[in-house]
Amino acid sequence: MERAISRFSRRSVGGNAGDRVYAILREAIVTAELSPGRQLSENELAGLLGVSRTPVRGALARLRDDRLVAIVPQLGTFVTLISRGGVEDAAFVREALECAAIRLTTERIDESGLEEIHANLAAQERAEAEHDVDGFDRLDEELHRTICQHSGHEIAWALSRRANGHLDRVRRLSLPETDYMAEMLNDHRNLVASIANGTPAVAEARLREHLRKVLSNLDQIRRRHPDYFEEE
Repeated sequence: MERAISRFSRRSVGGNAGDRVYAILREAIVTAELSPGRQLSENELAGLLGVSRTPVRGALARLRDDRLVAIVPQLGTFVTLISRGGVEDAAFVREALECAAIRLTTERIDESGLEEIHANLAAQERAEAEHDVDGFDRLDEELHRTICQHSGHEIAWALSRRANGHLDRVRRLSLPETDYMAEMLNDHRNLVASIANGTPAVAEARLREHLRKVLSNLDQIRRRHPDYFEEE
């Protein structure tokens, strides 16, 4: 656990101690550095992160609400296995919120916003060329957040992200797969082009197709990582 936590705790994370602990543990779970089924100790986490048990306990409660940990009375706290139902629920919420947001963004975005998403796309191209999985993952998330932000309803991203735990885990497992980053990058190019061209219906359709690709890969990812998933 120490190696997994130290990797993420070195990153700069804003907010109070509770927000910082939550962000570190969430990323460690999503990237499977804290593997599904692993038991978590409040005392150990507090020591590794240099905080009291209070922010750790609060972060674990938030992660329970995100369905990323299970708190079992008398037994302890465990990283949950990936649930097909959780992935499908997250995909439903994300599609509803982000597809509504991208239509508004396409109608409202200004030159500064277009420069921002084009700069992100250029950074993704560099990350894909260097096969920088972690970097590409962060840029992917940043692009989707930025699209929601320019809709005028940034809360769409906040709500989507809170529901996205299981979906994010599958997406992260998919990134190292052959050609997956290249495919995602091509989708992102098409999304950005639709926004720049001012075609809301096309942008929404392309985003909907893009978001559904994770679900189409779910069975393949499950076969490759059977220990990470709940039995069906």
